[in-house]
Amino acid sequence: MSGVPVLCVENLSKQYGDLKVLKNISFKVKKGDKMVFIGPSGTGKSTLLRCINQLTKPDAGNVYLNGEEIVHSGHKINEYRQKMGMVFQNFNLFDHLTAVRNVELALLKVKKMDKAEARKKAMFELERVGMADRADYYPAQLSGGQAQRVSIARALAMDPEIMLFDEPTSALDPELKREVMEVMRKLAEQGMTCIVVTHEMKFATSFASEIFLMEKGEVIEHGVPADIPTSPDFKRMREFMGAYTEE
Repeated sequence: MSGVPVLCVENLSKQYGDLKVLKNISFKVKKGDKMVFIGPSGTGKSTLLRCINQLTKPDAGNVYLNGEEIVHSGHKINEYRQKMGMVFQNFNLFDHLTAVRNVELALLKVKKMDKAEARKKAMFELERVGMADRADYYPAQLSGGQAQRVSIARALAMDPEIMLFDEPTSALDPELKREVMEVMRKLAEQGMTCIVVTHEMKFATSFASEIFLMEKGEVIEHGVPADIPTSPDFKRMREFMGAYTEE
């Protein structure tokens, strides 16, 4: 697609003491892209997502959302964060609120919707992820997969332009992983722009429009999944993927 990328990351770097977690990471994301980041644990993948939406402040580099620079956006950062839905490993739901209340809370507090409008929107998003029948359940009454689907609905309720998934299935059993991955596939089919960090190799290759392999804070290989099995440019990626099996 032509035009301004939805997201542009330029030379993003982050360091803790002497440890360089991210080293000059750059890439562009167009509308509808499905970018998947893989690599060994501790290589900076989650930090990258947190730096993109400014939950972690990068030491250097820039992030542009629809052409607007957001690293130095000051108080406007919350406005930009609304456009980037974030789904974490461990759901981060409020235990004392039902599923529908978890989803509608930001609509009431941030978007200032009236109660009826917020409830209608929350139910729409729960329906979208197959959780409308669990709207009045509390997190403790949900399986891990169901809780993660509620957290996806919560992110979608803000009408984001891009979704950031930080290992969304890592805390789930194999059967529950599949239901979450199916929701992600449906979102992608509907045109949602996604950046995903995952260790699910089969999912990565079947879902991604482009895969990035990170090691020691750097992107060392990237390209389309179809080229991975045979291209000499993906030797390390094949080695890494061979070390992982999806249950």
